[in-house]
Order: sequence, then C-alpha cells, then structure tokens
Amino acid sequence: MNFSRNDVSKAIGDGLLSFPVTDFDAQGEFDRDSYRKRLEWFVEHEVSAVFVAGGTGEFFNLTLDEYREIVTLAVEAVGGKLPVIASAGLSVASGKAFAKMAEEAGADGILLMPPYLTECPQDGLVEYARQICNSTNINVIYYNRGNGVLGAEAVQALADSCSNLIGLKDGKGDIQALNKIIKTVGDRLTYIGGVPTAEIYAEAYLSIGVNTYSSAVFNFVPEMALKFYRELRNGNSEVVKKITREFFIPFISLRDNKKGYAVSLVKEGVNIIGRPAGNVRAPLTMPSSEERSKLERLIGIAKQL
Repeated sequence: MNFSRNDVSKAIGDGLLSFPVTDFDAQGEFDRDSYRKRLEWFVEHEVSAVFVAGGTGEFFNLTLDEYREIVTLAVEAVGGKLPVIASAGLSVASGKAFAKMAEEAGADGILLMPPYLTECPQDGLVEYARQICNSTNINVIYYNRGNGVLGAEAVQALADSCSNLIGLKDGKGDIQALNKIIKTVGDRLTYIGGVPTAEIYAEAYLSIGVNTYSSAVFNFVPEMALKFYRELRNGNSEVVKKITREFFIPFISLRDNKKGYAVSLVKEGVNIIGRPAGNVRAPLTMPSSEERSKLERLIGIAKQL
C-alpha cells in the first residue's frame, strides 16, 4: 500500500476515477504486456485513482490466478503515482481471498462487490461486508449495487463496525436513497457515482455532494471524459449540456441495445481507437458490425467536443 487512508479518501473524492478494461489476447487469455501499456497510458492523464479488475474490467469473469496477476501488475505499472483499488466479493470466503491477494500485491484498497446471485436481507449484507472488511487492513469501498444495495441505516451500521470502510460507490442511481445515506452517514464516508455511464447522472450527483464518479468511456475518449468532468466542476452548464446531448445520450441509446453493453461497448471502443484489448468473455457479447459503426461515429463526435 503506497497511500495513507486519508490520501486514498481524498483521491477517490475529488478527481475523475478510471476503470480500465482487462486485456485479453486472440485466444481469450489475459494479455500482460497489453495491460501494462494500457495502465501506463492511463496514468499519463489527469485521473485521481485507478480501479483495476472492476466491472468494466470484467472482475466477474476472472480466475483467482488472473486476478492476482492483474493486481500485481497494476501496482507495478502505476508505480505509486496514484492509488490502485482492486475488486473483491461474490461470497464471504471469496471476498476474503480477493482482499488478501490485493493486500499482498500492494493495492491501496478494494471495491467490495455485491454477493453472488441470492437476494439478501439488510442485516445479512452488513455481516457479509463486515466480515470481508475485517479480514484486511487495506481500505474498502462498498459498491451499492445489484442485490447488495444497503439502505441508510445499514450503511451507518457498517461504517460504525469497520474503521477501514472509507467509501460508498453508488451503482443504483436512486438519488433520493443516496441523498438519505449521505445526510445520515455524513462525511464519515466518501461517496462515488458508479452507475453505468455515470456521466448521465453527474449533475444530479454533484447537487447532493457526490463530487466524482467512475468513467468507463475514459477508456476510449479520455480527453472528452476529462473535459466533461472539468467543466462540470467549473459550473459550465452549456458545455456539459452539449457533451451530454451530442455524445452521452446517443451512447446510452446504443448501450441499451443489449444487456452487458456497458462493458462490451467500452471494449469495442478501445479496439476502435487502436488500443485493442480483445473481446469480452461470455456471458457478455461484443457489438455487431452495425453497432460498431455507430460507436465509431460517436468517437469521431467526441473528438470534436
């Protein structure tokens, strides 16, 4: 771990957060050299933290051995320039295993994903997260998404139980519920926007005190993603409106063509710009040739914005 708890909290609370795709070769195996180059390119930009093996990075499709290699390589490639956060979750046992690997690899924290499949009561979710938090010394950010969504009282209980819980990433987009959490728990935690294509919620997030979010499109249009974030924070509503109207709304329409395209389109995007990362793994599927053409046009528009 290269950064203090306070430094990581500051990094994830102010500045654009990047979530790189995971590189696979033509045979669908992890491509170490390509991934290293991607990370080195990422940290050349003005991002504040790097989240590896996340949702955009297909955490749900990685083996434990691949995960260990990815996080180890990420820490080496980033070289202490920015905090490195890796994912963990699925079950208590697997979550502890992922957290241990991340800690041993030198990561600065974990993004705690929801438990696998089953519907969960609030007290059970708190216990799931508590056990994984207490198994590691590194920082934990809870991802409030899917079947792992915590209400305000549960988030407060978890924060009270785990000193290394530093943040909550919103993956639901329920601004009312998130505002209730923020007003209940306060600055004990740092809050991150994390719905797919989070930029479409960015203005609403900012209005309730969520200053940053995860940008998946940064993978293939980094300059535009950074411009959008800067202009949002500077209060330049006309630029924010223009980029939203000309890029993000049509991108979301394309994303909504098929489940999983929040990841698949990003992977296609990096292929289009000449930084290929292979295809997604099943159960995700790659876009059609027609959808690729539409994405190419959007990338062209993004370069003009």
